[in-house]
Amino acid sequence: MAKNVMDTLRERGFIKQTVFEEELYEKLGKESVPFYIGFDPTADSLHVGHFMQLIAMHHMQQAGHKPIILIGGGTAMIGDPSGRTDMRSMMTKETIRHNVECFKKQMSKFISFEGENAAIVVDNGDWLLNLNYVDFIRDIGAHFSVNKMLSAECFKQRLERGLSFLEFNYMLMQAYDFLVLHQKYGCSLELGGDDQWSNILAGANLIRIKEQKPAYAMTFTLLTTSEGKKMGKTAKGAVWLDENKTTPYDFYQYWRNINDDDVEKCMNLLTFLPVETIKELCAHKDERINKAKEVLAFELTKEVHGEEKARLAESQAKAAFGGGDAELLTKEIETAETVVDALVLTGIAKSKGEARRLIEQGGVSVDDRKIADVNAPLTAKEFVLHKGKKVHLKVIVK
Repeated sequence: MAKNVMDTLRERGFIKQTVFEEELYEKLGKESVPFYIGFDPTADSLHVGHFMQLIAMHHMQQAGHKPIILIGGGTAMIGDPSGRTDMRSMMTKETIRHNVECFKKQMSKFISFEGENAAIVVDNGDWLLNLNYVDFIRDIGAHFSVNKMLSAECFKQRLERGLSFLEFNYMLMQAYDFLVLHQKYGCSLELGGDDQWSNILAGANLIRIKEQKPAYAMTFTLLTTSEGKKMGKTAKGAVWLDENKTTPYDFYQYWRNINDDDVEKCMNLLTFLPVETIKELCAHKDERINKAKEVLAFELTKEVHGEEKARLAESQAKAAFGGGDAELLTKEIETAETVVDALVLTGIAKSKGEARRLIEQGGVSVDDRKIADVNAPLTAKEFVLHKGKKVHLKVIVK
C-alpha cells in the first residue's frame, strides 16, 4: 500500500498543527482529497516564503490529492492582521491576472495542471467582491464569537497596536473562502503556514456548522532559521523564484551560505532527497557540513531554475571561491565576432547595451585579459568569459 502523505509530511518535519487528526489520516489514506492553499497575488513572483507550500502541494498531489490554488484577489485588498501596518492598494484585475500567470509558470515546476488530480487556480475576488454585506454578516458572521476571535494569536498581537474592523473581517472572509471551495469543489482540507492557524481552523469549523460535513485544517512549521527568524531575507531584500529578481547564482549562494544548524531542516522541507540520504549528509556538524550545503544549494536551484542553470551557478561558485580550479560549465554558442556578442549569446548580459556597460565598468575579462574596448573582437574559438568575480563560463564558439 502507498505511504500515507501525512506520514511523509510528518517524517520531513512539515506538520505543526492539525484538527481531527485520526479522521484526517484515515481519509487521506483511502481517497483523493481536494485541498487548498491561499496565495497573495501582490507580486509577479513567488518567493522563498512560498517555497514550502509548493513542496507540500507536490507531496500531496503525488499521493493522489487534488491541489486548489486560491489566489486572494479579494482578500489582497484588505490587510491581513498578522503584523502589517500598511493598507494594501487596490489592484486591477489585469495586474492580478498577470501575477497569476507568473505564479502558474513557477508552480508548474512542482505541481501538475493536467491529469486526473490536476491542480486548479481560483480567485476569491470572484465571490468576495460582489457580496451583499448584510447577507454576509447575517449568514456567516452569526457563527463567529467575538470573544473567541479576540483570543486568537493573530488578533491578540494586533490589539496592542490597534486593530481595525476592516482587518477584523479577514478571518470571516478566509473562512468563507473555505466554505465556497467546499461547496464548489468538495474541498475539505485547508493547508498553510502556522501563523494562519486561527483563520484555517475558523474555516473548517464554519463548514462543520453550516454544512454538517467533515472539514480539516493542517498547518506547517514556518521556514525559520535556528534563531527563529523567517528565511528568505537578504540585504538585497526577498529571495525570489523569478531569475530576473534573484539570479540563479544569488539563489544558489543564499542556500550555500545558510547556518550549519539549518541545513538538515531545509533539506527535509525543501528537497525531494530521501530522509536517509539527508541524515547521512548532515551527520557531521564540522567542515563536512559544507558538502551538505552544496547539495542543498544545487538541489534547490535545480528545482526552481533547472539543471543547466544549477550547474552553472555551482561552477561559478566553485570558481569564485575555490581559487578558479573548479571545472567550469561549458556553453557552446553560434558564431560570435565580438566580446559583446559572446556576453549576449551566453546569457551573461541580457542585451548588447548591458554588455557594453559591463565592459565600460571594467567587469569583463576573457581568460586573463581584462576587456576595455566595447568593440573588442574575439580571436579564439575557446575561452573563459568572466563577469566580475562571481560569473565564470567556458565558451566554445561553433
